[in-house]
Amino acid sequence: MKSQLEIKFINEITLNQGIIHKICRIYTDNKDDHEDLFQEITIQLWRSSGNFRGEAKFSTWMYRIALNTAISLFRRNKKEISVNSDIDISTIKISQSEKEEKEERIKIMYQAIHQLSDIEKALIMLFLEDKSYREIGEILGISEGNARVKMNRARNNLKTLISKIK
Repeated sequence: MKSQLEIKFINEITLNQGIIHKICRIYTDNKDDHEDLFQEITIQLWRSSGNFRGEAKFSTWMYRIALNTAISLFRRNKKEISVNSDIDISTIKISQSEKEEKEERIKIMYQAIHQLSDIEKALIMLFLEDKSYREIGEILGISEGNARVKMNRARNNLKTLISKIK
């Protein structure tokens, strides 16, 4: 029989699993790695669930744990990671009339994101999630001003990488 803590945890993960999938898409380039990272993030969230004090939103706390897990695994396995040019973007819902053009732009964007540093990947992902600089700073454990500076650098790096791919 599941405890109240387990039930609450499962409900929160179910409601916010999109966060984990987005992080997995940014930090992995194939289905098996995506599934492995998803599992590792979920395990780390469970292990850390006793430390969640409710001072921030659950999703903010979840982002922090998930990003830290992905970044630490990314750093540990950096030598083994290669960018796959055939990124599966089929899970992104796009209107049929603009599908081909948007698929190509998204594919290029993900190729470029895969070339960013681990912190820049996190910044870009949070930016694409429409997080404010305050929220980004809170999730990454940096000041709002530092988040703005790092974001500007990450966006410029991403633009440069995208222009090289095109």
